[in-house]
Amino acid sequence: MVSARRVGRRWMLGGCVLAWLCAVGSAMAQSTPPRPLVMLVETSALMPQARIQGDRVVEGLHLDLGQALARRLGRELVARPVPRKRLAEALQRGEGDLLCDYQSDWLPGAFAWSRPFLPDQALLITAASAPAPATLSALAGQPVGTVRGYVYPEMADTLRAGFMRNDAPDAVTNLQKLALGRVQHALTGRRVLEYQQRIGNFKLALHPPLVVSEVLAQCALSPSSPVNLTALNAAIQGLISDGELQRLLARYR
Repeated sequence: MVSARRVGRRWMLGGCVLAWLCAVGSAMAQSTPPRPLVMLVETSALMPQARIQGDRVVEGLHLDLGQALARRLGRELVARPVPRKRLAEALQRGEGDLLCDYQSDWLPGAFAWSRPFLPDQALLITAASAPAPATLSALAGQPVGTVRGYVYPEMADTLRAGFMRNDAPDAVTNLQKLALGRVQHALTGRRVLEYQQRIGNFKLALHPPLVVSEVLAQCALSPSSPVNLTALNAAIQGLISDGELQRLLARYR
């Protein structure tokens, strides 16, 4: 009889300990925040896309966008600068969760792509001191300011061998080359052009630009990210629906 009571007490004590451990484990799991959302930003990015100091992204559209998406996904944001040549590899290896303001034909790799949502225009701009081209075809054989590593499919398709690239290391230097008269024409994004004009860094008189293409950029999602594409697209839709995306873009116009 005594032995049975002791066994029963031990069983009850063991059950209580197990229940307590389960409760503690559950509470810890519930209180542990999800790991941060890591956004990759290319180290050559300049404002309005990003301003980078050392290994930190300190301001810009990419940082604002990343913070807005992370908040809607219930995570903190870590913005990680990565050289342009390593972006695809870093995303594939899981060094980051996502890379935004890109399109699938700009970045090789087996990534999931968000819905298109980030607007921009690819523009051909010409100094007012030079004759204005009526069409892209008129530029065959003429040097055109471009950015090293960037692809310009519309220009390549239209001009083929007549597309004479004159590469600059970044988008701002590309505009500076035009302002200094080193080229008479340049390809740029409207977002970059308008921001540089607004802050007074680019004052050259221009002909009305030719719109080369309308761009709706996307976010590429790493195959090893804990964030799934459905959740990312829902966060993007939230940014669009409540006007937050337009407010973010308006800061840099």
